[in-house]
Amino acid sequence: MEDQFFVGWGTLTLINAGLAQGKNRSGLHWFFISFFLGPIATLALVILEKLPEEDENNNAE
Repeated sequence: MEDQFFVGWGTLTLINAGLAQGKNRSGLHWFFISFFLGPIATLALVILEKLPEEDENNNAE
């Protein structure tokens, strides 16, 4: 039973990292945040709005 908890928690961290990248946020940062906060981090990611994409052509000026 305890092994299932860790597998589920690890899966949640990977899901949250993917969700964060879909909202133009750092997947690695959210992976570690999710490692400690779990479902609370999921809720935060769902509530947060998507960040605007940075245009690389405009940053070169």
